[in-house]
Amino acid sequence: MRVLVAGIGNVFLGDDGFGVEVVRRLSERSLPPWAEVADFGIRGYDLAYALLEDYAYAVLVDAVPRGEPPGTVFVLEPDLEALPGPASPDGHAMGPDRVLALVRELGGRPPRLFLVGCEPASLGGEEGAMGLSPPVAAAVEEALAAIERLLGELAGRTEAGSRA
Repeated sequence: MRVLVAGIGNVFLGDDGFGVEVVRRLSERSLPPWAEVADFGIRGYDLAYALLEDYAYAVLVDAVPRGEPPGTVFVLEPDLEALPGPASPDGHAMGPDRVLALVRELGGRPPRLFLVGCEPASLGGEEGAMGLSPPVAAAVEEALAAIERLLGELAGRTEAGSRA
């Protein structure tokens, strides 16, 4: 089993750097050998090509506005069939939905996917901003714990499947 944990975001846009910070900190921890951690930042094309590889699961980590209080962490399993169809890729605006559309356009099928997201307080505005806001910075530890729990659950699913 291989699992990709991918940080997404732009460190020059405040809380949009959440996914990048989470995977930076995650890479300093002891993880199972089958868990691969990578910072994709704003490189959506690279992420799309990585998702074409032989991963059983992928965990995307990103700041995602959902109307919750800033710093709210959530884990979702998106319905890949409900995602929008083909979209013209834009190297400057490759959110997860466009990345997944590109994977399909390239003839692939993404692995089973999870999203560990955080509600941002600020995405930097027109001027941009370095660093996470206090509520989002405080949420990094919660996101790390959520990812570690998720990796444990995925390992359990794989072990249960191999015993069946």
